[in-house]
Amino acid sequence: MRDEIEVRDGRLIGALRAPVNPMRKAEGSIHDEDEARKLGFRGGLVAGSIHMEQLAPLLLRAFGEPFLERGAISLYFLTPTLHGEEVRAVLAAPPDSRDDSQVEAWMEKADGTRICEGTASLGSPIEPSALHARKLDEHPVGELRILSGAKNGDAFRVVDTSVPHENLDGRLKVITEPMHYYIDDARWGGRVPTAPNQVNALMAPANAYLREMRAGAIGLYGAIELRNVNGPMLVDTPYRAGGQLLHAGDTPKTEYLWFDTWADDEAGRRIVEMRMMLRFMKASSKKYAEATAGAASAS
Repeated sequence: MRDEIEVRDGRLIGALRAPVNPMRKAEGSIHDEDEARKLGFRGGLVAGSIHMEQLAPLLLRAFGEPFLERGAISLYFLTPTLHGEEVRAVLAAPPDSRDDSQVEAWMEKADGTRICEGTASLGSPIEPSALHARKLDEHPVGELRILSGAKNGDAFRVVDTSVPHENLDGRLKVITEPMHYYIDDARWGGRVPTAPNQVNALMAPANAYLREMRAGAIGLYGAIELRNVNGPMLVDTPYRAGGQLLHAGDTPKTEYLWFDTWADDEAGRRIVEMRMMLRFMKASSKKYAEATAGAASAS
């Protein structure tokens, strides 16, 4: 871990880093330069889960190793960033008694513009996390086309999931904040995956639920909460994962869904949980293109 954390005004402040977008040429994704520009962005977007890696050293400084066992980071994404744009992580310092405490967390550009904000906690604070406190149905729901088959309360089918070591090794080639937990077997008996690795593994039940429904629509993360229950998740370890759809809705440019997922070990013990808001761009969906073409022909 590179110790470049500044402590000032009751905050832990990380150094400016320039995250890599490793999927700049991944056709059909929001990270692809050409696809993103077609949808009105300045270029391919850095995944929000990649930004979460920059918070890891601050979380370990603030809460210690217990964060990997019982800690949570809960973030709502505000402004997308592009490959190589510098950002830094900021965390309010926790009280001396760290157990069951929660503090503000955010990331910002060099000019102070926040790209995400939320909370970080250890144990079971009295206050709900940023995403658990958030109203999920904040927008009136119009006609859903991409998510027309989604029903609030739907249970996701339980599936097998894991973080292969190849996936972690790939992240380590471009990570902004390398830590020994990712490289060496930790005291829990294995290597600890980075935030993007965990998110990918915990997406498995939702991906299975959405596979046919999304029909090629391009998605992007709107919010992510990772919560260690009996953590940490370990690399090359089998888990059973499931979840539930909480709410589906839309905005003028996107359809979105909120869902919870979880991963249990082979003994049935809950290891980690995730809450996510996943958006789909309407302009990327053939279901909206077909509706527009039909309206034009009718007129």
